[in-house]
Amino acid sequence: MDRAAWLAERRMAVEADYSSDAATYDDGYDPATPVHRGFVARLIETCPPGGSVLDAACGTGPYIGMVREAGRAVVGVDQSTGMLARARSKYPDVRFAHVGLQEIAFDGEFDAAMCTDAMEHVPPEDWPLVLGNLRRAVRPGGHVYLTVEEVERERRDEAFAEAVADGSPAVDGEAAVLSTGGYHYYPLREQVLGWLAETGLEIVDQADEWLDGYGYHHLFLRTPGL
Repeated sequence: MDRAAWLAERRMAVEADYSSDAATYDDGYDPATPVHRGFVARLIETCPPGGSVLDAACGTGPYIGMVREAGRAVVGVDQSTGMLARARSKYPDVRFAHVGLQEIAFDGEFDAAMCTDAMEHVPPEDWPLVLGNLRRAVRPGGHVYLTVEEVERERRDEAFAEAVADGSPAVDGEAAVLSTGGYHYYPLREQVLGWLAETGLEIVDQADEWLDGYGYHHLFLRTPGL
């Protein structure tokens, strides 16, 4: 299988995994850690009263309540039909759209955007595209909150070795096992910094959070002004 076909297959596997889990995804699980919530609150504060936030890869909507309670509008997009159905059941009056990160086409419609716990499903080829989509969706000078999942280097290398051993056309940092929802990509920090610079997204603040066997690099970004 060539790489393009493999990546398309992996993306479908991720979507199917999330959709199959959607109905019970919230049961006993909350992805919103205190660090996540702190950055989301800060993102909301950058928006004017009545402003709007794009929740990209919104999942079941763990942060939508925070945005609405703060008096801001929110639009949620996700590639998983199951996750969107669950989010709609919780927030029937919120606008949702079945759109993947690679297909986001908003142009200056939002005061801010967030993409939490989702970039790990984006292959390296698509990182510049997705970052560009998020930047374009936000008005000049607006902010973007992004998380990058990380694992220990040994685990990262082992996952890549397993993918290659299975005959997959994987590249360094990729994992394609069931425990990753079908596909994960763990970029090195210098790669992320390079893509951010190319996209024109400026790092305003950042924080590291380590959980049980994995962690997140939280990035608070600003788009270029006029």
